[in-house]
Amino acid sequence: MELPAPVVYANRGDLPEAAREGLESALESVRAWLTDERTTDSRLVLVTWRAISAGPGEPLPGIAASPVWGLLRTAQREHPGRLVLLDSDGTEESHRALPHALDLDEPQVALRSGSILVPRLRRSVETTGGVLVPSGRLWRVDTRGPDSLDALEAVPARQVEAPLAPCEVRLSVRAAGVNFHDVVTALGVVDDGVGVGIEGAGVVLETGPDVTDLAPGDRVVGMFDGAFGPFAVADRDRLAHMPEGWTFEQAAAVPVAFLSAYHGLVDLAAVRPGESVLVHAAAGGVGTAAVQLAHHMGAKVFGTASPHKWSRLAEYGLAPERLASSRTLEFEDRLREANDGRGVDVVLNSLAGEFVDASLRLLRSPRDGRGPGGRFVEMGKTDVRAATDVAVDHPGCQYESFSLPHVDPRRIGHMLARVMELFEEGALRPLPTTVYDLSEVQTALRALQRGETVGKLVLRVPAPFPREGTVLVTGGTGGWAIAWPATWSRATESGTCCCSGAEAPTRPGRPSAPPNWRRSELGWRWSPATRPTARIWPVSWTRSPLTGRCVPWCTPPGPSTTPPSRP
Repeated sequence: MELPAPVVYANRGDLPEAAREGLESALESVRAWLTDERTTDSRLVLVTWRAISAGPGEPLPGIAASPVWGLLRTAQREHPGRLVLLDSDGTEESHRALPHALDLDEPQVALRSGSILVPRLRRSVETTGGVLVPSGRLWRVDTRGPDSLDALEAVPARQVEAPLAPCEVRLSVRAAGVNFHDVVTALGVVDDGVGVGIEGAGVVLETGPDVTDLAPGDRVVGMFDGAFGPFAVADRDRLAHMPEGWTFEQAAAVPVAFLSAYHGLVDLAAVRPGESVLVHAAAGGVGTAAVQLAHHMGAKVFGTASPHKWSRLAEYGLAPERLASSRTLEFEDRLREANDGRGVDVVLNSLAGEFVDASLRLLRSPRDGRGPGGRFVEMGKTDVRAATDVAVDHPGCQYESFSLPHVDPRRIGHMLARVMELFEEGALRPLPTTVYDLSEVQTALRALQRGETVGKLVLRVPAPFPREGTVLVTGGTGGWAIAWPATWSRATESGTCCCSGAEAPTRPGRPSAPPNWRRSELGWRWSPATRPTARIWPVSWTRSPLTGRCVPWCTPPGPSTTPPSRP
């Protein structure tokens, strides 16, 4: 019989054209092979040369053939066992290893200096040190034992399904803010009864009987425990509606940063127009929020930050002469000089040790002859001092410390409502954010611990499969359908999965369907003993576009639902 024509790539500069010609040639060869009855029991091996990377940093001189791998991987799913992809480095050793590679019965192989390499899927945490995120529903990231960020892991969270109290709200969390509180809690430096993950944004799923101003489907933002997981329960007083047009990541960056700034500057320091305010760590989340709020209150604002972050603070109205490094004690003299030789009226602090001492000396003193001493507001967790001791060492100065999670929920609600009003008025703007996946929580916390960040760090929380409704998978009736539905049903605890494709879910050489697949007049349905089900609609989407008919059929029929007839 005649073999398929070889796919030849010219070594020329027009890479897109070479890739297009190769794809067309490969597609023609594969179609001819698959439709020829004489090749039913044979495999077609497509060999490329250095088209894919089999290891970090590999050069790809044959990159024009890389699209063929994408095309044929799709074809392999629809025709399992019929096609083999093999990439060689062209060495003599690899040429001799070719027969042995084909004996492995692997769908994708790479040959490098005679070594046979095959792709294998493994958990990313094995190499990245991340947190393994479960595929189920009732979990959250927390620490089983303090003293190390490596102790963070996904732990059961069955309590999120408990009946709601009258003023509680059940949420589907979509994004969560990262805070220094999370770092010191995970490290065991602070044990205030509050775990990691204290703020976020998401969608309302259910409300308690006394909650009348929120409904399922509302997008909300606020403070609540267990934010590092797909579901959480919040006190209604600590939530607010998300502004229109905001992303969940933008919203999750707001609560702790702006509420800390508001509580410190408004409630505790009572900043007045014309007063001078020093914001330490001004490039961080709370710092950037405090700079904006202090400017809005009419204050003369100073800040500390690493010098390479000063350009970002200029966007918020902080001139270089009002900035100093947060890494040295030179800020005391530099900022006093910038304030015409006077101490500042308010310090919003998050530093520790000798930096606290220097900041207290920088406060306005009654000895200056300008009234009472200044106000020092401590937001940090690692160097909280007794107000009586501060009063002895710095007479006339007022010292206040606070922990936002322990502020009265009703006050949190009032402050959050006011902050959202200021956003709507244009007085405040969202913080710059850096977004990580939840599985990268350890990386995010380490970046925050090292002070590498500008603005706010946010974790994107994966949304679980819905328990009700239907998941539609197109092109899912080949090899994918043989192995996947059982795993999916056990892992997701979800509802119905509907798969559409051109073929029935049969293995090569087997006229009957694999276990748990049953044929009906409407198609193929996978029915395990557990509640979730998967259904197959055996059609070709290229010949019969059924988007409008497949989805209604996939919805489990009710008393008044009649499945459509088969086309």
